[in-house]
Amino acid sequence: QVQLVESGGGSVQAGGSLRLSCAASGRTGSTYAMGWFRQAPEKEREFIAAISWSRDRIYYADSVKGRFTISRDNAKKTAYLEMSSLKPEDTATYYCAASRLYTTNSADFTSWGQGTQVTVSS
Repeated sequence: QVQLVESGGGSVQAGGSLRLSCAASGRTGSTYAMGWFRQAPEKEREFIAAISWSRDRIYYADSVKGRFTISRDNAKKTAYLEMSSLKPEDTATYYCAASRLYTTNSADFTSWGQGTQVTVSS
């Protein structure tokens, strides 16, 4: 099982930017896709973005398309989520996850990080 740890969360003003990181460890000998999700209080976990192992498949949710960028550095075993033009609606706990195959379905991700809080003020 792959262990994941998110970092980089914090509080920013609307219109600001933030970069989240997700460091992987453990059983990472096989290829795996990475995804980012978020969950606000009283809401379901929401898919944000996904990226394949070779970075040739990337998909964004409409709510963040054009504002967020997902990337990964396999040599560093780290995935990133660059967020810009942040809105108060982006306030949530952000989670990274790993899956055996490229997917956008939360149920297909088998490893999850502990989450990092992002708060955007108006």
